[in-house]
Parts: sequence; structure tokens; C-alpha cells
Amino acid sequence: MPAEWTEDVIQRITTENTTHEQRVRQLNTDNRTLDERLKAARSNLHFQDRRIADLEGRLTEN
Repeated sequence: MPAEWTEDVIQRITTENTTHEQRVRQLNTDNRTLDERLKAARSNLHFQDRRIADLEGRLTEN
């Protein structure tokens, strides 16, 4: 560490680092949440596609 670094500078950098680490954790949590929502939406879409195919099949039977 350079000798010209004061305690104030060290404290500021430490605080900024802590803030950035918290932000990274929050972004990771948000990313997991969005990933879960995307998986649920894809599953829903897959279910709806099968339902539509089933209904279309019924229509052609009549």
C-alpha cells in the first residue's frame, strides 16, 4: 500500500468495496429470481402449446 494513502482514503475504498459486493449479491439474487420466472414462463408456454395442439386435434376430428 502506498505510504500516501490516508486512513480516510482506505476507509472510503473499503466502504465502496463493501457497497459493490452488496450490489453484486443483490444482482445475483435478482438474476436467480428472473431465471426462475423465465423457466416458469417457458413451462407455461410449453403447456399452452400442448393444449392448443390438443384442441386443434379435436377440431379436425369433427
